[in-house]
Amino acid sequence: MTLQEFFRENPLVALGFSGGADSAYLLWEAVNNGAQVRPYYVNSQFQPEFELRDARRLCEELSVELAVIPLDVLGSPKVRENPPDRCYHCKRAIFGALRERALSEGFPVLIDGTNASDDAGDRPGMRALGELSVRSPLRECGISKEEVRERSRAAGLFTWDKPAYACLATRVPGGEPLEAGLLERIERAEDCLFSLGFTDFRVRVFGGGARLQVPEGQLARAVERRREILAGLGGLFPAVMLDLRER
Repeated sequence: MTLQEFFRENPLVALGFSGGADSAYLLWEAVNNGAQVRPYYVNSQFQPEFELRDARRLCEELSVELAVIPLDVLGSPKVRENPPDRCYHCKRAIFGALRERALSEGFPVLIDGTNASDDAGDRPGMRALGELSVRSPLRECGISKEEVRERSRAAGLFTWDKPAYACLATRVPGGEPLEAGLLERIERAEDCLFSLGFTDFRVRVFGGGARLQVPEGQLARAVERRREILAGLGGLFPAVMLDLRER
């Protein structure tokens, strides 16, 4: 099956839209193939503000209306407790809310940006997608992450080289309760590193402090800009550590 065939068979779709490369390309394909598509962005404590900005920017460029659904995902005890299968419970909450809204607005088919490179065995959230009958056109059509980027660049999408960005909850060790204040501090810390020119990094919680993971090519810069990093993160975490292993 091709994406053209998918959207010909499913001309009325709701898209779980994150603002990332995969769902951005899928939105472009839906529009390009004449589907009536509505992108839905679920705005929870797990998404940083820049993701919503990117989602709005792309929708404006494609002249598509973006629907934003506020969701208190920490209201679910199973999510807040951060168990090993947290992603499953989170996906159930997010796509459950999305499906309810989409159906009420007349969109019978719900799709997401899971691609053919995503390993179902390592993603408990995929089980939730299956239970909620969420379709993944990129995966169904055998389109890999690399192909998404190549096609996005050819289409002129600014998201073509956007780094993969896992939700803020992944920065907290499993079993450690998730709190809105902690997630806010993580986001502020990562905003600081972005402003200093770092890319494709993570600020992870470790022993109450912040453990910085940056690509190998940026390790020297992290040491050189030590004072600026401490000025930005020192007030957020009692300790700031640099992980010498490549991210």
